[in-house]
Amino acid sequence: MAHTSNISIDVMLDEARVPENIIWSASDSTADTQQNAKAMMLAFWDGADKSALRIDLWTKTMMVDEMADFYYQVFMTMADTFQRATNQPELTAEMKAYAAAFIKKFKSLQLQQNQ
Repeated sequence: MAHTSNISIDVMLDEARVPENIIWSASDSTADTQQNAKAMMLAFWDGADKSALRIDLWTKTMMVDEMADFYYQVFMTMADTFQRATNQPELTAEMKAYAAAFIKKFKSLQLQQNQ
């Protein structure tokens, strides 16, 4: 018999429809309760149209440095997923090198702006 797993995402919006809070839960998660998040990226592949459909949301309390860390970690996990799916270590290494360069440059720019 097939097993169904559910992922639920609730986004609370302010009066201007800007996300204030993101809460998610997954039926097969090890977490017993709903989880809070400041940002999310959700992507689907439409095989018929050969295109990616995505939802990118972040709350108004998400700080710029948190967004940079979020992107760095997403790049790294995307590289890991790409490796598992394609067994292309050279391309995976390039993706991880880009992620490392990205966060390094972000931090450098932050230091310059804060001087």
